[in-house]
Amino acid sequence: MINATRVEVRRGKNESSASLIRRFSRRAQGLGLVKEMRKRRYFERTKSKNVYHKRALVKGARRVKFNEDVKLGKIDLAALALARRGNRKSAPTTTTTTTTTPAPAAAA
Repeated sequence: MINATRVEVRRGKNESSASLIRRFSRRAQGLGLVKEMRKRRYFERTKSKNVYHKRALVKGARRVKFNEDVKLGKIDLAALALARRGNRKSAPTTTTTTTTTPAPAAAA
């Protein structure tokens, strides 16, 4: 922590604990400490160009594979769109039915 800020609050003679905490919170907010701590909490360092480039290559390869699977019929876009919207029940399901021909009756 480069810029250290100290917040000190002393309890008054007839002050309750709740009002002391409230006063501390207000003072910390006034100094911008709460905003700064939230900013640090979710801080993400910047990634290098190499990382971005590798991720872009992977993403592109994934996109090519997906488009190829769609062309080959392995992925049904209509069913995928319905599933992404949350309508999984109404999404068409692909079922395969097999028909068997009855065996010829044995001649008597």
